Formats: sequence, C-alpha cells, structure tokens
Amino acid sequence: MTVLLVVAKAPVAGAVKTRLCPPATPAQAARIAAAALRDTLDAVRATPGVTPVLAWTGRLTEAEDSAALTAALAGWSVLDQRGVGLGDRLANAYAEVAAAYPGRPVLQIGMDTPQVTPTGLAAAVLRLRAADAVLGRARDGGWWSLGLRDPRHAQVLRDVPMSTPDTGRDTWAALTGRGLRTAPLPVLRDVDEWSDALAVAVEVPDGRFARQVAVVRLALLPGGLR
Repeated sequence: MTVLLVVAKAPVAGAVKTRLCPPATPAQAARIAAAALRDTLDAVRATPGVTPVLAWTGRLTEAEDSAALTAALAGWSVLDQRGVGLGDRLANAYAEVAAAYPGRPVLQIGMDTPQVTPTGLAAAVLRLRAADAVLGRARDGGWWSLGLRDPRHAQVLRDVPMSTPDTGRDTWAALTGRGLRTAPLPVLRDVDEWSDALAVAVEVPDGRFARQVAVVRLALLPGGLR
C-alpha cells in the first residue's frame, strides 16, 4: 500500500501565503491556506488504497480553523518536519516514512494544489507502480508532487535548490541522474500569487478554497464586506 505524504505548514496569519497580500489580509491569506489544506486532506482521505501521513511544521493551536483541521487529521500519522531548508525537511520526512513503513512507495504532495482529486491521486499512485519515480511539475517551474518506489532516494532533494523557476527541471535531473526511471504527472498550477488563487478557484468552484477566495473578492468590490 502506497503512503500518501502531505507536507504542510500551519496556516497561521502572517506565516503562510504572504504573497497573496495584498489584496488579501494576513488573516484572510491564512484562512485561504487552511481551506486549501482541508480540501487536500479530503482528497487524500478519499483516495483508495493509500496510507495518509502528514509532515507538519508550526503550531496547530495557532492555526486558522484549528478545530476543523484537528478533526480532519483523525486517524492520520503526523510527523514533525525536521531540517534546515525545504530540501532537508522533505528528505527527512521521506526517511521517517521509509523507517515507519518499510518497503512501501511514497507519493508526496503539498498544500498548494487544492484542485487535486482522489481520481488524480489514484492515477499517480498507479503510475508509480510502473516507474521508479514520478514527478508532477508546477506551472511556475517547481513541482507539486513527487513519488518514489524507494523513498530513500529522496536524499537527492538535499542538493536541489528549492523554490526557484528551475526546481522542477533540477529535480527531474537529480532523479534521472541517480538512474531512476522517472515518469511525468500532469502539470498543475500551485497557489503562490493572487492570480494563481483566482485561477485555481475557478477549477474547483465548490471547494472550501474557492469560498475563501470569494470572500476576499467580495471585500474588494465597492460596498463589499471589509
């Protein structure tokens, strides 16, 4: 059974989604992040045949929507992120999962793609069965998902510069340079800027994420709630 690993940050005002400000306030940006995370957790929970694990950083008690997030994580294994820099934290999370679930493949996603669906995640899990690795690139040059048949190969991430326009390309090169047969996943838009939030909300208009984006849009209209 594949481990579906979600890497996330506590949605605390001023600490997450700061590039949505303006037009969002720090509190609104945190609520958008919380909604994105809850939509993601729902998609993972509805994906058949996976074991859900969360690698977490930050204080859940200080997060927006903390009670609902706590309830959504019932039954999940939760790990604390460790390391300096994102590459280290990702590699350490994979290593902990490998130790806790020996012999299992790992598919990892973040909290910036609330448009993911159980069907799409199940397809990624299936694709990983026929490859050593799968990589879903993001439109901004990064990546939104990485799957490894042997999660110990995540050590390569320690040497990949993260959060750059070339992170997706560099990660692919690191995987293939290690001799891994790597297959692509669909390219998705992750939510970094306000334009991303608007575009993704259109993709999933019925989700919590879209509702929180709509709250900010309403506040921007003449006479809107502020």
